[in-house]
Amino acid sequence: MKLFKEFKEFAVKGNMMDMAIGIIIGASFNKVIDVLVKKVFLPPLSLLTGGANIQSKRIILREAVVDTTGKNITDEVAIGYGALGEAMLDFLIIGFTVFIVVKFMNRLRNRAQDTKDETVVTPKDIELLSKLTDLMEEQNKLLKTK
Repeated sequence: MKLFKEFKEFAVKGNMMDMAIGIIIGASFNKVIDVLVKKVFLPPLSLLTGGANIQSKRIILREAVVDTTGKNITDEVAIGYGALGEAMLDFLIIGFTVFIVVKFMNRLRNRAQDTKDETVVTPKDIELLSKLTDLMEEQNKLLKTK
């Protein structure tokens, strides 16, 4: 019963909803990045390499063996460095995009928490804490002068 109660508290606090929203947005963001890499970045890169499909680049370790009827006897063994390159490009784009988004969100949060900035509405808890801090500093100055 205690486990159920803890799960209920977890779900009610919003953590579960935040995770679900993050997973859904992450899945759709993955599709956007996939299209961005495959349809925007790789075609010019392929053009620079003479029209080669970068994703299909590989080092063949062992050729496939085919009999006279066209049936595969042994499969090809290859290192697919082109797919690795595409995955690395995906990773770099995702990392850079997340960095930009976090930087933007931090800037907005810092502006919202700045009580002296009148262009953004400061949350009530930050405003009250700021007033409390100002009052404590004023009180400390008065105590030091006595």
